[in-house]
Amino acid sequence: MAFRLATCAAVIAATTLAGGCSSPFDVPRDAHTPSANALPIEAFVAPESAYRDEPETDKPVAPELTETSTLDEYVRYALYHSPSVEAAYQNWRASAERLPQVAALPDPRLTFGFFLDEVETRTGAQQARVGVQQSFPWVGKLKDRKDAASRAATASWRQFEATRLVVAERVVISLYELAYLDAATEITQDNLELLESFEEVLRTRYRVGAGSHPELIRVQVELGQLTDRLIQLRAMRPVYTAELNAALHRPSNTDVPKLDQFPGRVVLQSAETLIAIARRANPELIALGEQIEEQRYLAQVARKDGLPDLTVGLDYTFTNEAIDASIPESGDDPILLTFGMNVPLWRDKYKAGVRESTARRLSIASQRNDRSNRIAASIQRAWFDHTDANRRVQLYEQILIPKAEESLKASLVGFRAGETSFLDLLDTERTLLEFAIAAERARADRGKALARLNTLVGEPVETYAAQDQIIQDETHEVQP
Repeated sequence: MAFRLATCAAVIAATTLAGGCSSPFDVPRDAHTPSANALPIEAFVAPESAYRDEPETDKPVAPELTETSTLDEYVRYALYHSPSVEAAYQNWRASAERLPQVAALPDPRLTFGFFLDEVETRTGAQQARVGVQQSFPWVGKLKDRKDAASRAATASWRQFEATRLVVAERVVISLYELAYLDAATEITQDNLELLESFEEVLRTRYRVGAGSHPELIRVQVELGQLTDRLIQLRAMRPVYTAELNAALHRPSNTDVPKLDQFPGRVVLQSAETLIAIARRANPELIALGEQIEEQRYLAQVARKDGLPDLTVGLDYTFTNEAIDASIPESGDDPILLTFGMNVPLWRDKYKAGVRESTARRLSIASQRNDRSNRIAASIQRAWFDHTDANRRVQLYEQILIPKAEESLKASLVGFRAGETSFLDLLDTERTLLEFAIAAERARADRGKALARLNTLVGEPVETYAAQDQIIQDETHEVQP
């Protein structure tokens, strides 16, 4: 009896192991597919959870921010901690885990049966039966399912890349806005101090009868307006800081040090070149392309669902000794090899499955065309914003601000000599203030538009150094 049980166990084990292998109808596939344990990304760009299963010696040091941190360091910090990046990463991991699920054969089926009334045969009475069955899908069905899941996983990875680009853009834009706010605040503070010195001079002149009351009132009005602007700028900093901290996934009241304007970069390529690059490099477009291919494979799966699957089984029957022990093969346990297949009779549902995948593929293809058109238009707009902002930077730096400074110096000289009225001097000083703030606004707009271009194109665009000239606000060095 022990031998019979061992034989039965061996048969079941062999059939079960066969069920765990690939379908004999499937061609081995050696294509590379993303693995949830693989990290094809550079250090500090993946979210923190990507390194949890890594050995302590291989884990990168978490990025930190200091008062001298660069744009890239802020971006790395955000990518490491961002919840949206974490969500996209986990979505890719979930998609990657679909591959071993869809590529596996159906689970084997194990059956037991007991004869309530033993069946007498020539070789003995049959008592029980145990069997195992394994189904094998039609030729290539598992491969098509795996290919479809692989495309879906690749699309999730591209969406993860798109999320990283969006987070990076959000951080860069917040930093440029905050840098502009700090620069505008400093410029306004310097001009307020200059205007206060003007008021003091006018007060002195008014006391000795050399100045006019309207001029004193005018400078006091200008002081009130400039003070109001300064208060507003300072009140806006917590708002801008909260937006940056939200992008960095930090508490909204976390202190951010005063930011200087970042080195200017100017895009080297034309808008048409960037559009051509985006059509092949933008991760959103690539993800949609992968989804189109996924639906192609799913359509093939739907067609093959209408073809029969083969089922192979083994039955082992326990048999007692025959009444006449001298009968040949008395007590032998018969083994039955069985074959079967399902009959895909209801054809409408299989045809509908093919039509469904085809319709989804056409829908995604239309979405991709629409998204491609909108990306092209957005690149044109961002490229214009960037180049126009750079033109304004050069205009203010090389022409308007130097001329305004020269005009202010001339007005100061004329005011001392009594040849220029104080109102002309005040207008010149106000013009220089507006030019200086407008130059900072243009710098921030140039950097923001470049960040937008990087996101739309899908990879860093080629740039060259803008060679920004440091604006020397000499008005605070000249005393009236």
